[in-house]
Amino acid sequence: MNMNFGLFQEQTLKLVMTPELRQAISILQYSALDLKNYLLEQAAENPVIELQEISAAAETPVEQKPTPEIDWKELVSNRATGDYSFANHESTYNPLDHVHAPSTSLYEHLREQLSYVKGLSGKQRRIALFLIGNLDENGYLDIATEEASRQLGVEVREVEEMLSLIQYFDPVGVAARNLQECLLLQLRHAGLDDERTVRVIEEHLDDLAYNRFSKISDKLRIGLQEVQAIADLVRSLNPRPGAAFSLAQPRFVVPDVTVEKVAGEYVVLVNESTAPRITISKFYENLLKRSDSESATRQFIQEKLNAALWLAKSIEQRRLTLLRVMQAIVEKQIDFFEHGPDRLKPMTQKEIAEQVGLHESTVSRATSNKYVQTPRGVFELKYFFTSALATANGDATSSESVKRRIKALVEAEDRSQPLSDQKLSELLAAEGIEISRRTVAKYREEMMIPSSAKRKRYA
Repeated sequence: MNMNFGLFQEQTLKLVMTPELRQAISILQYSALDLKNYLLEQAAENPVIELQEISAAAETPVEQKPTPEIDWKELVSNRATGDYSFANHESTYNPLDHVHAPSTSLYEHLREQLSYVKGLSGKQRRIALFLIGNLDENGYLDIATEEASRQLGVEVREVEEMLSLIQYFDPVGVAARNLQECLLLQLRHAGLDDERTVRVIEEHLDDLAYNRFSKISDKLRIGLQEVQAIADLVRSLNPRPGAAFSLAQPRFVVPDVTVEKVAGEYVVLVNESTAPRITISKFYENLLKRSDSESATRQFIQEKLNAALWLAKSIEQRRLTLLRVMQAIVEKQIDFFEHGPDRLKPMTQKEIAEQVGLHESTVSRATSNKYVQTPRGVFELKYFFTSALATANGDATSSESVKRRIKALVEAEDRSQPLSDQKLSELLAAEGIEISRRTVAKYREEMMIPSSAKRKRYA
């Protein structure tokens, strides 16, 4: 074999991941709320960018018009008109303005009740406030009474007295040291703390959770029906009494796309109301046009202007991609929109990519962490991509349809003799759906349906 060294020229084509391309890819996979936060960050870094809030669309468009071509140079000169925005029929209504927020915390709620208790010394109030301040978000005491007495420099007996007082406060079960104590406090408050129920909670709480009723019946020498009644009572209690006062920031699902039925046809609209509109600062625009501006200043403004224009172009590209992908999904899943989730067809991202002329990875980014509002509810875009399962007649059905059928069979079963995974598999086979027992178990667990042993009832 001859191996020679030399210099050669050749032409090759390759994709270079420029910062602009990386930005476009990131924008494509942002959800509506993530895109808004990203635009706020860009506006803080780029002085040329000004953001103008867009009100939420409330009226239904009569028809869908073709997308016009965008002149990005004209965008700069017509900054105040917002001609590149496609959100028509705007109104000032924003549903998030009417979401109720918690008005008080658990600490404030308990401290207020403590202020109503008369006859307490300053020392006792200090101990009680210390204990209230050491409750976790679920309402449980997050510190041992011995450790509390050491830090406060008081006797354990004094801490126990104040703890007993707080445990009578609302919500019932608060300031418990463990789950058993929390449940017992609620039973005691309701006057239902009979001996057998207390023993089940203290000695057999795990058995109760796993429906091992026969073991409890043998140990306590009571009937299965009585064990079932105790289980129903315990499951009606609140294991997290302080959760109702949680001040954690709620996360809302804001649909990125809306599908509406207009004049018998389904119209796809991309939600632009959450992201502010990009405009160019008039000050920097005039500064760029001035002939006496320094070259360094003009170069800086031009770079920032190019970045702003590329950002606007990337956002518009995201909108067009979302629109095309969702239109293809609607066309493929028209039976779902007409008849409901039971008619969902098997569909892959590759099929949609081939239909709209995009790469499969682009479709994956466009549907990632995004939601669509339809006449049948709000769904994640990934919901429409399901695997295919064979039927007896040679057709295919979606895994989501099979899950719904499993759920329906479980809801209609006789709880005294619940259906096992094998029996569910046989019933589905009788309906022409070929599915193994292991697949049934997998789908059941995904829907958080307990096993047949845990669903069994004795009364």
